[in-house]
Amino acid sequence: MLTLPVYADVAAAAGRIATVAHKTPVLRSRTVDEATGAQVFFKCENFQRMGAFKFRGAFNALSQFDERQRQAGVVTFSSGNHAQAVALSARLLGIPATIVMPLDAPAAKVAATRGYGATIVTYDRYREDREQIGRELAQQRGLTLIPPYDHPHVIAGQGTAAKELIEEVGELDALYVCLGGGGLLSGSALAARALAPACKVYGVEPEAGNDGQRSLRSGTLVSIDTPATIADGAQTQHLGQYTFEIIRRDVDDIVTASDDELIECMRFFAERMKMVVEPTGCLSFAAARRADIAGKRVGIIVSGGNVDLARYGAWLAG
Repeated sequence: MLTLPVYADVAAAAGRIATVAHKTPVLRSRTVDEATGAQVFFKCENFQRMGAFKFRGAFNALSQFDERQRQAGVVTFSSGNHAQAVALSARLLGIPATIVMPLDAPAAKVAATRGYGATIVTYDRYREDREQIGRELAQQRGLTLIPPYDHPHVIAGQGTAAKELIEEVGELDALYVCLGGGGLLSGSALAARALAPACKVYGVEPEAGNDGQRSLRSGTLVSIDTPATIADGAQTQHLGQYTFEIIRRDVDDIVTASDDELIECMRFFAERMKMVVEPTGCLSFAAARRADIAGKRVGIIVSGGNVDLARYGAWLAG
C-alpha cells in the first residue's frame, strides 16, 4: 500500500529548499482582472532556478540521498524541465547525474541540461519506453531513479510553490495548475487543502492528452499514447500511482486547453506581462480565462519558461 505524502512533507520540503530555490514573484494584471471580473494571482515559476517549478521537487529529493546514493549518482527521464532540475540539483549537491531525454526535446532544454554537467542518454519518445530505460540504467549502474513526478519527495517539493502563493496572497477561491504527470498538481492540492480548505483545485491538461481527466472521472488510472501537443512538458501518457491517489482525493476537476489557446496565452504573457512562458506553463491560464471566475480570488501557477526561441518566435508570429 502506498504511503502518500502529506502537507507536513510539503512544509519540510520548504525548509530544505529555502536557501537554494528562488521565492518566485506573484504578479497581477489589471487587464486580466477586468476581463474576468476576478482577482487573479500569477505564481511565476518561470522565474525559478533553471526556469521552472521542477527545481523544487528535484532538490528536495536529491538532498535526502544518503552517502552511497550520492556517490553512485542519480538517473531520471524527462522531456526537459525535470532533466534540468535534476542536473542542476545534482551539480549543487555534488552528485553525478544521468538524464534520459527524447530525441525531439527542445534544443534549449537539452543544452541547459548538458551545461549543468549531466550525461544525456537519448531515446525515441514514440517508439521507446523512457521509464524502462531509466529502470535499466538504475539497475545496471547502481543509480537512484528519481522520476519526474511519481515520487513522494518530488510531490512534496512541488507543493511548495502553492504554499508560497497562498501564504503571500491569502486564501483563494480557486487554484489552476498545469497537469502532465501530476507532481505539481498533487503537491499543490496538498498545500491548498491545508492552507485554504475551501479552495477549488483544478488541473489543466492539453486537449490532445486528457488521460488525467479521464482517470479522474472514471476512477481508474488511464494510459494513452504520447499526445501530439506543443505542451511538451505535459506529453505524459499517464498519471503516477502516488499522484493519481492524491488527485482523485483532493482535486475538484481536470479540464483541458487547446494548442491554439496556449499560443494565445503565450502571446498575452509576452505582450502584456513581458514574460516568456513555455506552452505547458500556459495551461492553467488558458483554462482560467474562459472559466466563470467573476468575483473570485484565483491563483494560477505559471509552471515554467523554458522554450526553444526559434519555435517560440514562430508560434507568436503565427
